[in-house]
Amino acid sequence: MLACYTDRLSVRPGETFALHATVKNGPCRLEIARVGAKRENVLTMDGVEAGDYPVPPHVDRDGCNWPAALEVTAGEDWRSGYYDICLTDAAGEETHHFVCIRPAAGTAGSKAVMVLSTNTYHSYNWWGGANAYSNVTGLMNGTVPFAQAMDEAIGVLSTQRPFVQMIIAPPENPPRLVNMRKRDFKEKPWAADPKFMREHRVSPYDGSAGFLHKWEHAFVAWAEAEGYMLDFVTDYDLDVDQSILENYESAYFVGHSEYWSGNERAQVERFVDAGGNVAILSGNTCFWKVRWEDDGRTYICHKWRGFDAEDVPADQATHLWSHPAFGAPEAELTGLSFNFGGYHRLGMCVSRGQGGFTVYNDRHWALEGSDLFYGDVLGGDIPLIGYESDGCLFEFGKDGLPRSIPTLGVPANLEIIALAPVAFGEDAETGYAAMIPPEKLDVIAEVTYGDSSPESQQRVLRGHTMITSFKRGKGEVFNSGTTEWAHGLAANDPFVAAITRNVLDKFGVTRRAEG
Repeated sequence: MLACYTDRLSVRPGETFALHATVKNGPCRLEIARVGAKRENVLTMDGVEAGDYPVPPHVDRDGCNWPAALEVTAGEDWRSGYYDICLTDAAGEETHHFVCIRPAAGTAGSKAVMVLSTNTYHSYNWWGGANAYSNVTGLMNGTVPFAQAMDEAIGVLSTQRPFVQMIIAPPENPPRLVNMRKRDFKEKPWAADPKFMREHRVSPYDGSAGFLHKWEHAFVAWAEAEGYMLDFVTDYDLDVDQSILENYESAYFVGHSEYWSGNERAQVERFVDAGGNVAILSGNTCFWKVRWEDDGRTYICHKWRGFDAEDVPADQATHLWSHPAFGAPEAELTGLSFNFGGYHRLGMCVSRGQGGFTVYNDRHWALEGSDLFYGDVLGGDIPLIGYESDGCLFEFGKDGLPRSIPTLGVPANLEIIALAPVAFGEDAETGYAAMIPPEKLDVIAEVTYGDSSPESQQRVLRGHTMITSFKRGKGEVFNSGTTEWAHGLAANDPFVAAITRNVLDKFGVTRRAEG
């Protein structure tokens, strides 16, 4: 077996991290490269030795505890960014991990910071057994049926273990989590690319997190190619360093920033209220509340079991951010919620959806110069809507434009630019076998509408996603409402690019001077 992990996921230039590994066919070659608009190799080392260590029991919860193979000191000239760690053994087998390089202490290389969604990486990581969703190993090897596997999800996860390789280092151009075409007449529903999943033994959780060849990578590659300069930090950095955003004008959450700790959210809220700007180019954002223990070695994410799994004060519990026990629904910060959103072009979730947003407020600042007008569809060919999307309740005003209905933290001053229908899950009455079954629909209905009646559950199934913005305190929040925004940039869609430039320019992102 060949596998590795680092003792921490982010360091500053000049700081040292430990690389832990198990190697059967040593010695190994180590390569570390910054990944952005291009791949820049910063370190190559041959002759790396490590022992051949067993996988301990309960490694998903307790970690590997393998000795460090070596310590790596980040170069003083290593720019802030995502750094791929590749270990290749004597037989040619590869394994990957990563480290985030933060800007040097007391400095900011840019006015903008990209927050890597590493909490989401940890929630989906099932290396050695289970993740926050299920006993994935049992599910994948066929020894545990789906319902039982879901019951065997774990809420205490160790960060001291490798990542599943299809999460952290999938092959280039992996299939997206969206059906790229509409379902034909009476065609059996499907989700994503079943053939690829079978051939690569992809779990249902592998595509939902990670950087390489996924949402964050696509956004960073586009932004850097455009000359925009970004610094990088992780979710955990926002949790433990409560002043990390002070040097910035804007912060960016891209793709699938699903899990937020209390400290992270509190810092982002203070940042916006004090005049900072936040761009959420993500879907299912800030949906689950989590927490950290043991100096970042243990990640707590009990999801639906949050108030029953452990005896802790309510403010330390982990559950839906929108749960009334917290009194802090995520829409207060994001403007939108997955409770009012859902899926599009997956299974029977809007299986013949247009894949894009219908534009309503074409005079919004984000659309300036985009050549988009009332009634136009944005991103239908990409598709720009697919996996997970956030929304809100709304009504049409006398001016014919949609306006938010303040519910569950959704702000009254939310400006809705464009929208589209999505579904929280598949309706049982379609006559087709469910592929995207809604989890705990009764809980969502209770949290969202105050009762878990069949009528409220059915209401939850019918959602909408929006592109929005709103002012909070002295700052502003822009929300694309969809996980797939970065794929619009990767597709070189001129409309998506024009909107993204407007957001980055308005929010003060530094651009590299020409030449």
